[in-house]
Amino acid sequence: MHNTDSSPAADAIVSVRDVSKTYAGGFQALKHVNLDIRQGEIFALLGPNGAGKTTLISIVCGIANASEGVVIADGHDTVRDYRLARAVIGLVPQELHTDAFETVWDTVNFSRGLFGKAPDPGHIEKVLRDLSLWDKRKSKILTLSGGMKRRVLIAKALSHEPKILFLDEPSAGVDVELRHDMWRMVRALRDGGTTIILTTHYIEEAEDMADRIGVIDQGELIVVEDKQVLMRKLGKKQLMVSLQHPLAALPPDMCDPALELSSNGSTLTYRFDSRQEDSGIAALLRLLAEHGIDFKDLRTSESSLEDIFVSLVHKPTQTAAA
Repeated sequence: MHNTDSSPAADAIVSVRDVSKTYAGGFQALKHVNLDIRQGEIFALLGPNGAGKTTLISIVCGIANASEGVVIADGHDTVRDYRLARAVIGLVPQELHTDAFETVWDTVNFSRGLFGKAPDPGHIEKVLRDLSLWDKRKSKILTLSGGMKRRVLIAKALSHEPKILFLDEPSAGVDVELRHDMWRMVRALRDGGTTIILTTHYIEEAEDMADRIGVIDQGELIVVEDKQVLMRKLGKKQLMVSLQHPLAALPPDMCDPALELSSNGSTLTYRFDSRQEDSGIAALLRLLAEHGIDFKDLRTSESSLEDIFVSLVHKPTQTAAA
């Protein structure tokens, strides 16, 4: 499902080609990763802890070096043209690290200067206002709450007007209000042409926000797909049948791996593939009628992105057939 071709896609603003990372002790954090991030999309990178998400982001941002492979950001090789590549990238790291004794205004303004950008108080003001930090602009970082410090990290990453913004676990440990503010801002940035790459543990956010999703596990990119296509390909539907009277067990001719009786005997759950023309539902309802099993309610549900993620990570051998 993911691209293993060595040539970047025409609309790619970030191209990762055959990138591997092996640490001195022999641990291989990334294994031959190939990935194109499209101009102007929100791309969510999902994976369990230790899967390689932060390592991959660190390599693209030039913070860590790949053991092999090449990364191109907006036409610039991130190793050979480090300064030019880094100037188009904004990074919001997981860790809250910034000079505690500086004011909000000074630290954000200083970040802009680090990337060789001329002073632009108007831009800094807009960023601070967008992040509800304007009232705190004269406050020292050490006086701020954890949520406000996180906002400062985002402001610093946006200070030099990057074309590409990386958000590494941006919602970890932040309050709901900040999370909603952040996602509102991410959408506005994307609408303005910024490309957003985020790693997240909040899968419902990826389901809500992302255009495309990549799943990384044990250093390998196991799937990259448009979100809707992924959910259509790998999503399963369920039919829940609430029975009028509980059953002690299923009749022998109804025993099917796709059919499950709840422990209290009052609900039948039938799993089916919505892509197939014959879902098997009609045959199931006929069998229920033949056995005189009355039901009082029918409802269907679809698997969530989280269900798909869990099935991919825990059963990687099944992805090839998807």
